[in-house]
Amino acid sequence: IEKRNFANEKINVLPPKKSVIDSHRPLINLTICDMLTQIINARILTPQGWLKDGSVLIRDNKILEVTNCDLAIIGANLIHAKGMYIVPGGVEIHVHGGGGRDFMEGTEEAFRTAIKAHMQHGTTSIFPTLSSSTIPMIRAAAATTEKMMAEPNSPVLGLHLEGHYFNMDMAGGQIPENIKDPDPEEYIPLLEETRCIKRWDAAPELPGAMQFGKYITGKGILASVAHTQAEYEDIRAAWESGYSHATHFYNAMPGFHKRREYKYEGTVESIYLIDDMTVEIIADGIHLPKPLLQFVYKFKGADKIALCTDAMRGAGMPDGESILGSLANGQKVIIEDGVAKMPDRSAFAGSVATTNRLVRTMVQLADVSLINAIRMMTLTPARILHIDKSKGSLEAGKDADIVIF
Repeated sequence: IEKRNFANEKINVLPPKKSVIDSHRPLINLTICDMLTQIINARILTPQGWLKDGSVLIRDNKILEVTNCDLAIIGANLIHAKGMYIVPGGVEIHVHGGGGRDFMEGTEEAFRTAIKAHMQHGTTSIFPTLSSSTIPMIRAAAATTEKMMAEPNSPVLGLHLEGHYFNMDMAGGQIPENIKDPDPEEYIPLLEETRCIKRWDAAPELPGAMQFGKYITGKGILASVAHTQAEYEDIRAAWESGYSHATHFYNAMPGFHKRREYKYEGTVESIYLIDDMTVEIIADGIHLPKPLLQFVYKFKGADKIALCTDAMRGAGMPDGESILGSLANGQKVIIEDGVAKMPDRSAFAGSVATTNRLVRTMVQLADVSLINAIRMMTLTPARILHIDKSKGSLEAGKDADIVIF
């Protein structure tokens, strides 16, 4: 009998022979196997690459070990993956809703319905996102977020505020009456009374935006550039003030342009020039066409790109009219062609994508390897939001957030 050690717990490996449980597979006899689950017969994505014919051992919602041993363990809850892929669960860092509900509603029912819709498609960690909202709306959503974060093994890891400190000329599907310049009399009290806000987006060219960036990053909150007309000097100043990420890159921000006879870099080129600034892209194949998906991947790479759905309540719902944001005063939109549009079709108003669609699009449309497509949906967003010690990859000690497909 060979003695092996998994997380300080000894197991006994029987010599290969026919099992009394499975006549085609030898067994591992675990000395202590309470609450143990073993996933076998799969291609496992590890930080070192694909592992064929290995297994994943899970106990108490944690990964105990990822091993190249595919022997079944006596007494374990055995999951046969039937040759499919085992990968980390998707980390969704920008999502407004799904299943007919929006996080701006602020209620626990709305949150649970939207989260369930996305968890059916590969999301296991989620940062509910609010479009430009009033302070009372933010407080209501924060209260629900904090309640859900306190639940055991909750997929909710924090609140993301997309706005309301945006450039009015780049509002897109945001609610115009909620948009304003950064106001310390608003955001300081709000951040003193809640601990669930993990990300806040703003346009760096606005008055007070630099002070805002320094303040929120000082509290460990991700500051992201969004809905902006910033040029290079604005982006460089924003970077030095703590802004390290770009929201739905290419969307709601200008690229190269001219004013009279002079040429100017846009927000897009400015972000490319700052090597360490991360970006997120709505990889639904519509917000960005194939050449732009390939372009951003070529210049930023899998370690600097997070895939995000930016999905609104229409994700998982049929085509037709819908509402972006609150049902009471949200923006009417039309869902068609796999995307949400403004009623006059002048602009996109959010996506209806899910995690699996993002990965599929990057592989099938943008010709990115499956490993890197999954990395951009898992480990990279986990690192951007500083949760990679427990999320984003299949490693011993991390949460057992696992997708089999």
